[in-house]
Amino acid sequence: MAIDTTSSPTTPHRDLREPLDTPRLSTRDRLVLFVLCAAQFMVALDFSVLNVALPDLGADLGMSRSALQWAVTSFALPSGGFLLLFGRVGDLYGRRRLFLSGLALFGAASLLATFAWDPASFLAGRALQGLGAAAIVPTGMSLLTTTFPEGPARDRALGVSGTVLSLGFTVGMVAGGLLTDNLGWRSTMGLLTVCALVVLPLAPGLLPESRTPERPRLDVPGAVTVTGGLLSLIYALSTAAEQGFGRADVPAALVVGVLLLAAFVAVESRSPSPLVSLPMLRRRTVAWGNLGGLVTFSMMSTVVFVLTLYLQETLGLSAFRTGLVFGVQGALSAVAGLWAPKVIGRFGARRTLVGSLAGQGVLVAALLGLNAHPWSVWLATAAVSLASMCHLGAIISYGLTVTSGVPDEEQGLATGLVTSTQQVGITVGIPLLGVLATTSGDLLSGVHVVLALDAAIVLAAAVFVGLGLRSRSGAVEAEPVGAR
Repeated sequence: MAIDTTSSPTTPHRDLREPLDTPRLSTRDRLVLFVLCAAQFMVALDFSVLNVALPDLGADLGMSRSALQWAVTSFALPSGGFLLLFGRVGDLYGRRRLFLSGLALFGAASLLATFAWDPASFLAGRALQGLGAAAIVPTGMSLLTTTFPEGPARDRALGVSGTVLSLGFTVGMVAGGLLTDNLGWRSTMGLLTVCALVVLPLAPGLLPESRTPERPRLDVPGAVTVTGGLLSLIYALSTAAEQGFGRADVPAALVVGVLLLAAFVAVESRSPSPLVSLPMLRRRTVAWGNLGGLVTFSMMSTVVFVLTLYLQETLGLSAFRTGLVFGVQGALSAVAGLWAPKVIGRFGARRTLVGSLAGQGVLVAALLGLNAHPWSVWLATAAVSLASMCHLGAIISYGLTVTSGVPDEEQGLATGLVTSTQQVGITVGIPLLGVLATTSGDLLSGVHVVLALDAAIVLAAAVFVGLGLRSRSGAVEAEPVGAR
């Protein structure tokens, strides 16, 4: 018999297929939501604003095509590696305090990247941006889920947040192309500095402090092992993407990463105040929901990366026109973000997640029809835009699935897992698959190989997630994995 863990003393049980009412938010709640979404918008902007500027960036700073993935990876490496740690630190010592510190660091790092004088200084700025994002994202999500109680209000807030993320991506692609063509790639980093300067003064007066009522000790051994393990694995995959697996430090980093993560599991099973609750990881919703999130983020980030190179280097589009292609993608994703909560309310989070993954996989497969003819830009625009609508549906449904039923005092842990999945997915997808395009003698052939593998992985994930979340009643059920 399945063990239902979706209820808790602080959150009433609710079937995720239950129809959603339209909640009314107070003025203060709206302002809090605005500040939190503005910060998320800024981070989303960072993921996309540099994409179309990569060729110009590489030419200016002397970075090869294969080295350009480090412009993305240097940000995602600390962001993914420190998310769980910062999520827990925020739980214990104050989410608002850490959120504000992350904003300040992000703004300063963006300024450094703006005035970078060589690849090392630029990548240092990007790494510090990632560290700031690692503090902003989990604490911001925790502040959101603790401000808005589980039910229609939280579903609406998550829907708005997902829409803003898509809008940030859209604005980033269009603004990145426009700024790069007219002011150069440095203006893309300058835009992030301005965003931080706008958000930071507003946050202190609106956001309440939020932490767990108890003050357990920080799980230092767990923090060291999980952070070290994630950093080692991401470093190994990123280095292999540029230099191959023949370098001695690549397999060594892989081994170290696996050993540290194994040690992390052992530490967490014995720790009185674990960084990650292993019983939480045994929830069906947490385990399979995060798998779906990992796949949708890693595979979609890879598609955007290779299409950016394809549109500019194979079809010869300018940075601005490339940005317009992704602008259509983001606009349709924003529409999907508005409708996703209603779809979840009608069909349930499990069906929405599985269906979104399946749709993403099919539409990525449609991109295999791309060639060197100019008309391919229309296929690229249509397919990637519709795939991104499915991607947005998967983002909202997996986030809602993972955080549903988790008490407020553990929201930092749950959202830390959600955002770690997001950041790790964005980090590993490009090194694992993107390298097949960047190191290929024929870029178009390399793009086709990447897209074929990408589509196959997403479709396989849809099948596994669907089976993993299946219950006798057909509803999303937070029973422990394997407890059938």
